[in-house]
Amino acid sequence: MTQTGFTAEVYQNEFLPAGGRVVDAVVTVSAGGAVTVPAGQQAPAPGEHRPPSAAQVIIVDTSGSMAYPPTKLANAQKATGAAIDVLRDGVPFAVVAGDSMARMVYPIHTGMEPAGAASRAAAKAAVRRLQASGGTAISTWLALAERLFGMHGAEVNHAILLTDGQNGEPTSRLRKVLSSCEGKFVCDSRGVGTDWVATELREIASALLGSADGLDTPEELPDVFRRLTEGAMGKQVANVALRLWTPAGSTIRFVKQVFPHIEDRTGRRTAVSERIGEYPTGAWGAESRDYHVSIEVEPDDVGEEVLAARVALVAGGQPLVERLVLARWTEDTALSTRISPHVAHYTGQAELASAIQEGLAARAAGDEDTATAKLGTAVRLAAESGREDTAKLLGRVVDVIDADSGTVRLKRGPDAVDAEIADVRSTVTRRVRGD
Repeated sequence: MTQTGFTAEVYQNEFLPAGGRVVDAVVTVSAGGAVTVPAGQQAPAPGEHRPPSAAQVIIVDTSGSMAYPPTKLANAQKATGAAIDVLRDGVPFAVVAGDSMARMVYPIHTGMEPAGAASRAAAKAAVRRLQASGGTAISTWLALAERLFGMHGAEVNHAILLTDGQNGEPTSRLRKVLSSCEGKFVCDSRGVGTDWVATELREIASALLGSADGLDTPEELPDVFRRLTEGAMGKQVANVALRLWTPAGSTIRFVKQVFPHIEDRTGRRTAVSERIGEYPTGAWGAESRDYHVSIEVEPDDVGEEVLAARVALVAGGQPLVERLVLARWTEDTALSTRISPHVAHYTGQAELASAIQEGLAARAAGDEDTATAKLGTAVRLAAESGREDTAKLLGRVVDVIDADSGTVRLKRGPDAVDAEIADVRSTVTRRVRGD
């Protein structure tokens, strides 16, 4: 049984020209809070709050570079304490230290302890004794988290991963572990200092349905860890998926989350039947997300209307909310050429993110011409879409000569972290103005 507070809206231009095939829609899903009751269990009484079971692992980079400057490790310790303080009583938790390998900080044995006054105090005392040494092997950190979560079987498994450096392992090793961890826990990854790599953090967040970001200063860490843990503790519905039904003969071009950040979920489809697939979204609390669904359908006669897709959010196989995506063929060009503001907005946001990432990759590879062109395009798109936040980030790596035309000049010797912060935040989006 599921009691939900989910709502959904579809934004699209359902009119296609004669012979038109591509249907685009943005689906906004909002949850004002919900309680999921597994089959066979008694529903909570009215007004009773029964969140899904949860478990938390906090992974702190303790490689040698965390000691320079010492404010990094000191604030990581404070941040871990802040996260421990906001755990719900009874939630199993563990703290892991990561360098060239992963080791338990608290508890000492390979397991978790329920959050309570005594365990919180003991964990924070253990964290205060952390020292920095060694290298960076992120796959071992995640593998230990996977084992810890597997011992408890909680519905909402959440990890925070903090690093200050580039992973010292082969990319293939990290990807193998990420593949093993998929679907088992959510991980929010954060970078501090100057040596972390945006693409690595985004890859971790993408595989594990979390978020990625970098911090300008270590002093931000306690607030960040607190907010991330509060968000995990506030989840009300576990193991939610976006379910998409499409008609025979159609092709799904892509399924993307486009707010609060862009994440392509097309390749994460799990087939329910030949025409129904599900895409993981993780757990939900009181929040709102947008999804861009693009489908190629078989054209029909002018004047005909067909159901191009049925989009639903489901938990435990049961629908939480459902909406329809339509297609109607017309010879009226005024109708068929009308662009949905939501679809246009998020298409532009995706283009902006790509321009930033491609420009910064070219800059790192020493291709200044491509970097200048791509980052100039990003500056122009940011100006056109009113993304002052993104424009400010881009201003760290380029000198803007004319934003409207995208004329820029690469900065010489910008701070190492500036490009990584611009890269890791490239996928963060804003909603259509007025929403």
